[in-house]
Formats: sequence, C-alpha cells, structure tokens
Amino acid sequence: MTVSVLAGRMRMQATLIACSFLILYTAVEGNESSDAVELKEEVVVKGDPRDIPTRSSLGTLTTVDSQDLELTRPLHPHEIFVRIPGVWVVKNSGQEHLTGLRSAVLAGSGACGSYLLLEDNIPVRPIGFCNVNGLFELNIEQADRVAVLRGPASAIYGGNAMRGVINVRPFVGGEKTNSMSLEAGSHDYSQVRMTWYNGKVQAKFHSTDTNGFRNDTGYSQQKFNVGWTSKIGSWDATQTLSITSLRQETGGYVLGYQSYNDHDFRRTNPNPEAYRDADSFRLSSQIDIGTNLYIYPYARASRMDFLQHFLPGQPREENKQVSAGAILFGMTQLNALSIKLGAQLEWFKASLVQHQQRPTVGSPFLQATRPTGTHYDFVVTGGTYAIFQSATRTWGNRHEVEESLRVEHSQYQYDNLHLDGNTRDDGSMCGFGGCLYTRPSDRSDSFTSIAARLGYKFLSTDSSQFWVLSSIGYRPPQITELYRLQSGQTVADLKSESSRSVELGWNSSWRALDVVVSIYFDSSSNLIFRDANGMNVSDGATASSGLEIEIQWQVNDSHQITVAGTFANHEYDFTRNLARGEVIFTGNQMDTAPHVLAHARWTAKIGSAGKGEVEINRIGSHYLNAANTARYGGHNVVNFRMDFQLSGQWSLFGRILNIFDTYYADRADFAFVRYRYFPADLRQFFVGIKRRF
Repeated sequence: MTVSVLAGRMRMQATLIACSFLILYTAVEGNESSDAVELKEEVVVKGDPRDIPTRSSLGTLTTVDSQDLELTRPLHPHEIFVRIPGVWVVKNSGQEHLTGLRSAVLAGSGACGSYLLLEDNIPVRPIGFCNVNGLFELNIEQADRVAVLRGPASAIYGGNAMRGVINVRPFVGGEKTNSMSLEAGSHDYSQVRMTWYNGKVQAKFHSTDTNGFRNDTGYSQQKFNVGWTSKIGSWDATQTLSITSLRQETGGYVLGYQSYNDHDFRRTNPNPEAYRDADSFRLSSQIDIGTNLYIYPYARASRMDFLQHFLPGQPREENKQVSAGAILFGMTQLNALSIKLGAQLEWFKASLVQHQQRPTVGSPFLQATRPTGTHYDFVVTGGTYAIFQSATRTWGNRHEVEESLRVEHSQYQYDNLHLDGNTRDDGSMCGFGGCLYTRPSDRSDSFTSIAARLGYKFLSTDSSQFWVLSSIGYRPPQITELYRLQSGQTVADLKSESSRSVELGWNSSWRALDVVVSIYFDSSSNLIFRDANGMNVSDGATASSGLEIEIQWQVNDSHQITVAGTFANHEYDFTRNLARGEVIFTGNQMDTAPHVLAHARWTAKIGSAGKGEVEINRIGSHYLNAANTARYGGHNVVNFRMDFQLSGQWSLFGRILNIFDTYYADRADFAFVRYRYFPADLRQFFVGIKRRF
C-alpha cells in the first residue's frame, strides 16, 4: 500500500480548510478598524475545576507551555515528553509510540489503560477501550499547554489514571492571533499550520506530509481544533471540537544485533505492505451552571484500520468506538475546608474485527494454527458510573491536608458475532490441538474499584514547600484483554490492576532558580499478562522506585538552563513462565525500563528578536526482555532549534535534529530469539516561515 493516493485526498481537504482560513483572515484584516472585530474576550476555560492544577494541589505536575511547544514544533510526541521527568514516550514507526509513565514502557493491547489521556480535562477514549498510540489523537503540536501529573491519580480522575495523567489543553491562554506558517524539511517533509481567532471563536489546524527516512514509511496527518464560547439560557458554556486523521505507511523492525548501525540496512523496511489509518472525533463542553456547579457533556468517535505485520499471517484489524458521557462537578467552602463532589456517567459501543487474507508463512504449526478468514468479530457495549469527592483543609497559612476518594463501576456486555471457540471460518478444527485465536461465548463482566489519595503539604517559606502523598490507583481490564483470547481460553477471569504509591516531594524558588525534587515508591499487583499456556491472567506484580529532578535556572536576561532527570528502578515482583519460553524471576529488571532518563537544554536570546536552544537527551541502557538476557546500551542525542522575529508580522524558524549524526535506535526489542530495532533517523534539517495577520 502507498500513502500517495491517500495523501492526495488529505491534501485536498487541507487545501479547502486552508482556503476557509484565508477567507477568514481577509475578513478580519479588512475590518481591523471595525468594532465588530475587537479582540476583548478569550476562549479560555476559566476556573475549570477539572483541570489538574485546580483539581489537586498535591503531587508532581510538570507543564509544557505554548512557547516551548511552538519552539519545539515536534515531529513526534517523544520530542515533548522527553522534557518531563518520569516519562518516556518511545518513538516507533511514523506516529506510532509506546509510553512509560513512572513505569517501564508498557506494551500490549491493554497497557495503555495504565495512564489517562485527557483533552480539555475530558478522557479521549472510553475506560475499557484505550489506544496504545493514543497521543496521535491529540493536537499536541498546537496545544497551549501539555500537563503531566505523575503517580496514581485514579482517586481524582478514575480508571486508566493508575500511573498518571496527560492533559492536553488546546485553548488556555496561548497566543491569540491569526497566523499561517509553512515548513519544509528532510525526507520531503512539509507542514502547513493555521490559527484563527475572532474573540469568541478560536481555531487551529495543521497538515503534515513526509515520505519517511526508511523505505515506504511516509505518512499524512491532519489535526483540527475549534473552541468557542456561548450561552445556554443563562449559563455560560465553552465548547471544544477536535478532529484528527492519520494515513501512514508503517515500517517493521530491522533484525539483527545492532543492525541500526548499518547505514544502508537501517533504511530498509521488511514490511512495505504495513499501514495504519486512524481517525478521531470529539466534542465536549463545560457548562457553568452557577454557584460553583458544572456539567461536562462529551461525545467521541474513532476508527482505526491497520495491518498486524508483526504477527505470523499478518491479519488486518479494524476497530471502532462511539461513546458519550457527562461529568458533574460541584464545589463548596466550609470555613477552612474546601469540598469537591462529583459524578461521571459514560456509555460506549466498540467493535473489533480481525481478518487474515493470505495463508500464514512459516512452520507447519504456524500454518495450521493461524488460518485465513475471520479470527474475531465482536461488539462490546459498556458503561462506567462513578462518584468522587475531595476535601482540603488548611490552617496557619502553612499546612494543608488533602484527601480524595472515588468509587467506580464499569460493566461490559460482550456479543460475539462469529463462531464460538477456536475453529476456522467454516467451523472445522485446526491441527495441533486447535486454532490459535479463541472467541468466547457472549457474556457480561463488571468491575468495581475504589481509589484513595491522602496527602500533606507544608509551606516552610513563601517560596518553598514539602509534601508527602499516598495514593491507590487502578485500571479495569480492557475489552481486548477480556475477549480477544488465544490457545483455547474460553474465559479470562481477570481482576483490575492496582497500584499503591508513596511520594515525597520538595520544591523551592529563589530569585533565579526553581527546583523540584520528588521520590516515589510504587507497588503494583494483578498485573495482566499472557502466560506460558497462552492464557490472559492477572497475577503479576511489580515494584518501582525513583528520584525525579527538575531545575530551571535563569542565568540572566538572555540565558536559561533547564534540566529534567529521572533515576528509577523497575522490577518484577513475581516468578512465572511466559509465552515463547521466557521466564520472569522476582527481582528481574522490567524490560524497556532504563535506570536513567535525562534532558538538558540551554535557551538563549539571539539579538533583540530571536531565540535559540540546544538540547541533549539521554536514554540510559536497559534490558530488552523480561528474562534479562538481552540489552540495549542507550544513547545521547543533541538537537538545535531557533526562532527569529523578522518583523511584527513575519518570523523565521528552523531546527537541526540529531546534530552529530548519531546512530541509535528509537526502540530496541528482543523477541523470537532475535534482536530487532526501529532505527532512528540521522541528521535532519527543517526551516519554515510564519506570518501573523
């Protein structure tokens, strides 16, 4: 499959949207002196109680603002999250990725349930149907703010916040101008960005195309956000609409020990047939009912179609979901006690079809157990119902205690639209004891979880504070873990994963120096994994601890140095045989869990109207398998970025990624007794120009 035809269609859509923007620009410019276009109001959710800083004043929160996002202009979410301690977003092929948040990098269909992705404080996906590549459904590139709360936050945000929360805010105080930018770079990279603002409505759009540095790894991506204010009777309301589209040719692993060091081989793609197409739609609103009461209705839809090129037989998967819900929220004050109460109601309908078109290539066992035809075809209707509360007590202007509690119930109704069991399409049996893919009979499952959070904060001075925080988090099993079974398993009797964490923190600000230090200890249980019999089970456990440091030093008016460091240890806390003969022992290091993640950057003014930065990123060495027999040595990468204001309306920007042409792997893995890698690109150049209207 090639991306050119699909890219052409998306370029046409991008052109139509661009024309619409230009018409709007002309209208605004032509009426600059008119009172009708006075920019007096901001599209900002003011005092939003669902936002992380107002939802809780305890914990370790890092925010990347619109200025950093504009200077970085990330090609991939990895380039933003590398700046945040405790987070590693691994870059796979194109826009694909895996995420670790105070954990090893998590893989598998349900792993994404361990961290919660929010847009404007609303979950991007239903609780039982996460997307491991979920960050490409968010317009991080043009966001006004990206905030990460690290550590269990289920008590304040619910399931899927077991290890933390990532909240992307499209419209919260960033640059309020009309603008358009064009950018070009290595591998036929091109991007157009547009923003439009008229006082009550703000819109952002970007379209990106590239051929990729490896063979057949191009992609075309579009993202569109609109925010506007309105009145519903006497109530104030703020709405956000988001649409994203991705058409991607996907590269497979290159095989062989340190194969990413081979200049020519690293550019090959053993799976030119692979692809991933994905679309998402979200509409949400914040309605201020008055007297500190809010309602947040939302609706979402998404679809994804991709070739599972990493599996024998390469079946195609198509999944879809539609969902809707509402969050109710109220706040009150009783003397020195602040109380927050709320409830969440959510409904979703999701479907998944897996179909294999061509015969499996490989051993007689693989050919016999992975037949052509439909492997899975099911629909799950689900709902989540939760109530939650928080209370904060302060005294003496120095002491603060905060507690949060949430009770959440999730229910799934599974409907198998194919034959029950693990037969072929026609009902005949496979050899070697049956087909690999197993379809359970229709059933319903439910999970009730309780999460709690208790913390204390002491303001030692006006600019320094200490805190201690204890949290219990959880995530219900995802529907793919419950109903996409293998090896004859007819029922997956799974429990919700849970996490218990204690965090100690300190931050302080001096005249030119800001420092944040946090230490955490985490114990997780009911880990869901596939055992040596090919069954989905939930009896694993892990133990993690870490030290996270953030330093920002304003050296003088022209120079700033920023450091983000993570020193962590993630271990398996159980002994078990896994699939493919791998064995986990208690005390083994978790795979893809470096002890060290580090980022440092020097930002400097260039003349009177420019800014540049040099950054270095360190990914430490780490094991590639649970048995701890294969390892990747880590890497350092240096990047440069600049932005220069040519006039009040024009600016020039550019960047050089991987300045020193370092050979390294974006992702390293070890499976089927082979090293395999996603090679990283070598030196890349990008330049662009921006016009403000």
